[in-house]
Amino acid sequence: MKIQLSDHFNYKKLIRFTLPSIASMIFVSIYGVVDGIFVSNFVGKTPFAAINLIYPAMMLVMAFAFMISSGGSALISKTMGEGKYGKANSIFSMLIYVSIAFGIVISVVGFIFIEEISLLMGADEAMLPHCVTYGRILLPSFVFLLLQCELQGFLIAAEKPNLALIMTVGAGCTNIILDAILVIPFGLKGAAVATAMSQVVGTLIPLFYFIFSKKAILRLGGFHFDKKALWLTCSNGASEMMTNLSMSLVNILYNYQLMQMIGEDGVTVYGIIMYINFIFIGVFVGFCSGSAPIISFHYGAENHSELKNLFKKSLILMSVTSVVLTLLAELSAGVLSGIFVSYDDALMALTKRAFMLYSVSFVIMWINIFGSAFFTALNNGLISAVISFLRTLVFQIAAIYLLPLVLGIDGIWLAIVAAELGCCVVTVIFLMTQRKKYNY
Repeated sequence: MKIQLSDHFNYKKLIRFTLPSIASMIFVSIYGVVDGIFVSNFVGKTPFAAINLIYPAMMLVMAFAFMISSGGSALISKTMGEGKYGKANSIFSMLIYVSIAFGIVISVVGFIFIEEISLLMGADEAMLPHCVTYGRILLPSFVFLLLQCELQGFLIAAEKPNLALIMTVGAGCTNIILDAILVIPFGLKGAAVATAMSQVVGTLIPLFYFIFSKKAILRLGGFHFDKKALWLTCSNGASEMMTNLSMSLVNILYNYQLMQMIGEDGVTVYGIIMYINFIFIGVFVGFCSGSAPIISFHYGAENHSELKNLFKKSLILMSVTSVVLTLLAELSAGVLSGIFVSYDDALMALTKRAFMLYSVSFVIMWINIFGSAFFTALNNGLISAVISFLRTLVFQIAAIYLLPLVLGIDGIWLAIVAAELGCCVVTVIFLMTQRKKYNY
């Protein structure tokens, strides 16, 4: 039976609706991990470190896509909840066309200045050619990466989470298969081509649906340029933009600190942690992105009883999941580290300890991820942005620089724990003080 945004959600129905989004996020993380495994084991430690050094700079631009996806999905779902389906379609089409134009401009600028960007990121003489090679192959496909990210959220708003999963699996399988074919003979170039082609596949699948399916709730077609809708999308999605901007900046700072304290091995370890970390937090992010359109719809429909129901069930499901994931991460730290660097015992030991310390954050961070996504779904971009800003930038930067003074290198890995704990206090205060306003 098809689940609609207007339905009443019990635990079973909520899990069924969000499961494709969770699976999509996990699968995206897994095929990213496969990318890292191939490069680390078959190309070398230096190219692997180079990718991890340049990637945060490229992800800075992805903040735009997350802003459009989250803010646009919330606005479109709220508009449909008000019964204005024609307007929702116009907003959807406008956002896609704006994103295509933005992606083309960024691809051209990035391609021209990739060497300067790499040097700015701290690339040394050994890493620089690898950064430039990887970046110049990926940048022409950047518009597809932006659209793939955005269309994931719009498919959920269109009540097609299963198609979002198919899109992700199709893109992931393309990446994994091409990695296996291209990385060994062509090295880093093969890995970059595999990633670029996966982005093309991940974009074309949903685009064909939105253009040609007559049953689609949202259709890509003509539009009226709506400055107010674009502003609402950007302002409401500002928290997700801030999250990704901050994460990229913080990753740059992590790499800088690690280059100073340990050198290339530190960047390698942090890169491995990020690959594995994305799998675990993918569960939290997937649930939030899957449930956000439901929350937005019932907020637009002024169905307060269902908002309360969704809020309560979400808290229970995510709190239980966080404990399970934390235990799983601690128990599997050695195995996961060995997948990447089994060829270097010292590097593997450093990676295992670093990940075990970092993983403590999983038991805390869910409340901050949920809080930010929840207020975005309620179209309150300001509170969501405050939570994201404090969580991913302010608290982490302070922890990155202060904790190593006391704890040494362990302070780097525990910085995320301190940041999540500090932000958790702020998130809980917001959730408690806003309940009467939004009736959840």
